Amino acid sequence: MSEDAGVRARLVAAGVDLVLREGQSAVSLREIARRAGVSHGAPRRYFPTHVDLLSAIAREGFADLTARVGMTMRDAGPDPRARLTALGRTYLDYAAAHRGMFELMFRHDLLASGRLGLRETSLPLFAVLVDLMAQVRRPTDAAAPVLAGALWANLHGIAQLWAWGSLPLATGAADDAALLRAALEVHLGLTAN
Repeated sequence: MSEDAGVRARLVAAGVDLVLREGQSAVSLREIARRAGVSHGAPRRYFPTHVDLLSAIAREGFADLTARVGMTMRDAGPDPRARLTALGRTYLDYAAAHRGMFELMFRHDLLASGRLGLRETSLPLFAVLVDLMAQVRRPTDAAAPVLAGALWANLHGIAQLWAWGSLPLATGAADDAALLRAALEVHLGLTAN
């Protein structure tokens, strides 16, 4: 690895650590530089804008989430319904355990910026969901991408509203398992574990 690539990787790693420990609002170029052990001007040499660095950090989050989804889906076996349940559970667990990263990954300004191919990093995970929906949809159902989008919106809404405390308050649920089960049942008549 070249020295430039090494500094770049250290900056991203420091940013990932900062987001995971303190949330996305704690991210500043100066703090990332301090944690990476480089001058406060170094981030600008490797990332022309703050959005570039945030996008690189978010890419790491998508890579982590995609790897986790892949692992849990392999463990779920070949049944697409079990795999959808595993994907949903992993998504919600990731959102709860990595709140700052989850929020950063789905910031519209980062996704819309086109920086560092962030959209291209997030779309393969959606493609997995589309593929699973295509396997379980009935001929009379909407197209698989539409079904996948609806389920994703439902999962994302559960993750956000749970983190904000709105769903526990409104539903009295002690955890999000019943909500995952209900989301899968509503969308496909699936049963979540």
